[in-house]
Amino acid sequence: MKVVLERVNNDYLFEVKNKNGHSVLLDNNSKTTGKVEGASPMELLLMGVAGCSAIDIISILNKQKINPSSLRMEVNGLRKPEQIPSLFYQIDIIIFLEGNIGKDKALRAANLSYKKYCSVSKILEKTANINHKVVLNGIHLE
Repeated sequence: MKVVLERVNNDYLFEVKNKNGHSVLLDNNSKTTGKVEGASPMELLLMGVAGCSAIDIISILNKQKINPSSLRMEVNGLRKPEQIPSLFYQIDIIIFLEGNIGKDKALRAANLSYKKYCSVSKILEKTANINHKVVLNGIHLE
């Protein structure tokens, strides 16, 4: 796996591309002047957690012939800004699923993702407590 980063302007804006040519803009969201035009590296980590788990959940459900009509996630990472480096110490995820999905299957898919399959969360759990909740068709599952 390889990505290539190139500086876009004379500030902190960068473009990162993968081997397929897909790109992401990266910027410094703590800069004090100028407009922030991309995601920060730490935001990209949270996006990676969401994307990795979303792929897992869809794959797990698809293997059971279940295709959610909607999947959305909210991921909130907490850091201690006074510490250097300022690592995530807690990551809270809410998974919103819609469709004809049994409660047990929705919970199992989410649990398998975060406890076994999601490489991104498995890396981050070394420094952060990762919590996830599932909301299925508007109902919070326990």
